[in-house]
Amino acid sequence: MHSLPVFIRLSGRPVILLGDGDAASAKRRLLERAGAMIVGEDAQAALAIVAIEDDAEAEAAIARLKARGVLVNAVDRAAACDFTLPAIVDRDPVIIAIGTGGASAGLAKALRQRLEALMPATLGGLAQALGTARAKLRARWPDGADRRRAIDAALDPGGPLDPFGAGSAEAVATWLQSGQDGATANFHHIKVHSDDPDDLTLAQARILARADLVLHQARVAPAILDRARADATRQLSESPPADPPSGMVLFVERL
Repeated sequence: MHSLPVFIRLSGRPVILLGDGDAASAKRRLLERAGAMIVGEDAQAALAIVAIEDDAEAEAAIARLKARGVLVNAVDRAAACDFTLPAIVDRDPVIIAIGTGGASAGLAKALRQRLEALMPATLGGLAQALGTARAKLRARWPDGADRRRAIDAALDPGGPLDPFGAGSAEAVATWLQSGQDGATANFHHIKVHSDDPDDLTLAQARILARADLVLHQARVAPAILDRARADATRQLSESPPADPPSGMVLFVERL
């Protein structure tokens, strides 16, 4: 992973923007949309966007800003960028960002256009309803792992909150009133035949993404294990446990 994706709240915060022309205007619109306070080079700010066309002028501005410790995005100068600005699919408060590390803005744009067609308009309302229901969710499932599994099951394809199906703001209240217990903790055993994560079946990928504990043989490729939740515990194990611990436990075997 060449960069760590982060979402930064810019509302009311200063961001330096340098340059004129179409590229600078596009960055200005994006910053204004995020609520940033656009300032000049002499202002105090943590972030800067340099959209200057002249190479010598742009390089000088980038050097001055970096000498001050400002993180810089330099339009069309990927090697000089401390951060990049992704293509965005906006279903407020859901934001999907597509980045290529500056390799191809055109590719990021093409992916955004495809994803725009896939993301339903109800997605933002579903997210807001889940946020509003946080206290009720905690009361219903006091244990964090149980709560996560219940939400995962509800968001499954065909589930009551399926974001690509019937999932909507109204569906959250109906689901909470239904009395469904959600997914239970259990043990899973999957067998992988290659080191390529694209060879995982959809079911295997979903189990990996949900497991609390991933037990795996030493020969299982890191690329496969990277499909697990970032906060899941990973442990080496050459055979399935005789008595699996509590929670959702997965054993990955490499054939």
